Order: sequence, then C-alpha cells, then structure tokens
Amino acid sequence: MRLDIATLLLVTFVLTFLVGVLFVLSWVQARRTHALAIWGVAHLVGAIASGGLALRGTIPDWLSIGVANAMMIAAYGLIWSGVRAFEGRSLRLSIAILSGGAFAAACLVPAFYGSIAARVVLASSIATFFCAASAYEIWRGRAERLVSRYPAMILLCICYAVRIPAAFLAPLPTSPDALQSRWVAILCFAAMLFTIAIAFTFMALTKERAERAQRLAASVDPLTGIANRRAFVLEAEAMLARPSPSALLLFDLDHFKRVNDTYGHAVGDGVLVGFCALGRALLPGDRAFGRLGGEEFACLIPAQTPEAARREAVRFGRAFAALRLPTLPHLEVSCSIGVAVSTPGHERFDDLMRRADLALYRAKRNGRSRTELAEADGPDAQAARNRRLPWPQAAE
Repeated sequence: MRLDIATLLLVTFVLTFLVGVLFVLSWVQARRTHALAIWGVAHLVGAIASGGLALRGTIPDWLSIGVANAMMIAAYGLIWSGVRAFEGRSLRLSIAILSGGAFAAACLVPAFYGSIAARVVLASSIATFFCAASAYEIWRGRAERLVSRYPAMILLCICYAVRIPAAFLAPLPTSPDALQSRWVAILCFAAMLFTIAIAFTFMALTKERAERAQRLAASVDPLTGIANRRAFVLEAEAMLARPSPSALLLFDLDHFKRVNDTYGHAVGDGVLVGFCALGRALLPGDRAFGRLGGEEFACLIPAQTPEAARREAVRFGRAFAALRLPTLPHLEVSCSIGVAVSTPGHERFDDLMRRADLALYRAKRNGRSRTELAEADGPDAQAARNRRLPWPQAAE
C-alpha cells in the first residue's frame, strides 16, 4: 500500500506539536527544569517545520524547502541546548539558530538547491552533529547515575547518522514527484519514531532526576550535608557485613549548648558545618559518616586494629580542637570520642553502637576533649548488654 507523503508529514506535524505541548506543560509544573521548556520550544519549532514540508506544492518552494528545513535543523540545535541546560551547562542558542541559517544560505546555491540528495546529506549531517553532541553531553554527566542516560545516548547516536549513508546507497529521485518516493516515507516514519522515543527518554531522565533528588533529601541532613541517622545506619550495616573489621567512632561536641547560648545558633550551626567539613577532609575515604542528632555524629571506618582506629580518632579530635575563627577569638571547640572495633561478620551494629556509646560516656566522664577505646569483650561490653538504653545515649 502506497502512503501519501503529505498525510505522513501532517501526522508528523500533529505528533511533534503534541509532544512540544507536553514538554511545555511539564515545565509549567517544574519551573526549575528549564530543559523541559527548551525541549518544548524545539518540538514546536519542529512541528512548524513539518507543517511547512507537508505544504510542499501549496506554498512557495523557498518556504517549504529552505525555511522549513532550516527550522527543522534549528529544532535539533534547540534539543542540544536543552540537553546542555539539563546538565547544568550554558545553552548556546545562537549555534542552533546559525545552523539553520547556514542551511538556508546553502539553498541560495542553485546546484545545491536542485539536489535532493545534497539537501538530505547536509540537513542530516547537521542534525546528526547535534544528536551526537547531545549524546556527548549526557555522557559527560554520567556521574549522576540515571537509568535512562544510556538509552538516550544510543537513541541520539543512531537515529539520524544512518540518513547520510542511506542518501548515497539509495539516492532520492529528482523528479517533481520526489516526495512520493518510498525513501521519504521511511524518513517520515523514522522522524515520528524518533520524536516519540526521545520524548519518553527525556521525560524519563527528568523523572529519574526528581526521584533521585527526593531520595537524597530523605537521606541527607539538611544543615551539614552528610547522611542523616537513618541513612547512616543503613550504610554502616552494609559495611559491617564485609569480612574486614571496622571501627565505629562516636563523636559528641563538648559544651555545645554553651556555644549556642554565648554566640547564638548561627555560630552553633557554623560549628556543626565546620565539624562535618573537617570530617570529610580528614576521616578515611571509605567510610560511613552521619549525624545522629543534635551535636552527635558517628563515623564507621575500616580499621585492622583498635590502636589504628584510636589514632584516627585522636588525629581528628586534635584537628577539630585546633580550629579557630579570627572573628571569634575566644570561641574554642572540642569533641569527645568513643571508639569501638567490630568483630568481622559476628557483631551487630546495635551492639557495636552501644559499646562505642559507653566509651564516649567514659570520655565525657573523664574530662571531655579526649578519646576512649571500648573493650572488645570486657567491662564495656558487659555493661552494654546490661544497659537497656536506646542509642545514642543523650549527651551531657
């Protein structure tokens, strides 16, 4: 069955227009995601271009060939700009507009204007460049793990690159009814499939990013940026399941209420943020670091021996006590630290936490600003089993 090309182009126009409206409506509900608005404009421009191509023979050829194809190329440039916006980079809208203008300028050359294959090769080359550039931008952002990244890259790489060799392997006819060729019908179907697939993929990327942000917000302490209590416990339990030993460092900032009362809560918050920044810098990289609540923090680190864990805690405690603010010369901070080393594969997190809590209590009782090491199986462990208190024990 022979399909009417004008009808296919009209369907492409309607489909692309609806996808553009969908992107714009999605942007209205998520104004901070500017990429949705840019992708919406790109598809609306592409819809107008498809409409111009569908009106070939009804409107002047310079409109249906030169302007319509230039707008289609600009639409791909806008898609690339939208991907850059999605990845947090500058838009480069001028490149999208100039690329369309370059095609329109090429149409002023009679030899180029008269060759359908030449027009297809140039238009496809520019569109392929923008698709490949979009795939590259998505690949650059791979540190943000989104499931739809690789499908988007594959889709962008293969959809239009095949048009260039196809134009040489199956050249388009040059007769007046060239638009009724089977080749053009294939291009129309490919354009419709690409429009649907790219819309689903870009929407999936946006949705996955929003869900990832929600998961992070649910697991991160909003003030300090480290893991909250729930996220820390989950990460620590996963670390304890490993065959290698780990050490739990339990911190309590000394006399923190005095800091708030004397200097205000803004300074107190700054002390907490500074403590966490120092922890990120000094504590071992393979760690679980979290805020348990108030001025209490915990860090689970790999440690082969109790003495090695104690040395890490002492080094950090001394560095924190050495912090000074030029604007507040009388502000002095310190922390008490309790350390407990796990038995690989045999100790539950709750038991390790109770032993570290008792060591911390002993550090506070013995004068604060010090580190105490819990016994592996001794008075501390026995007391931890006898005490039926929820962890962590309240400070002060």
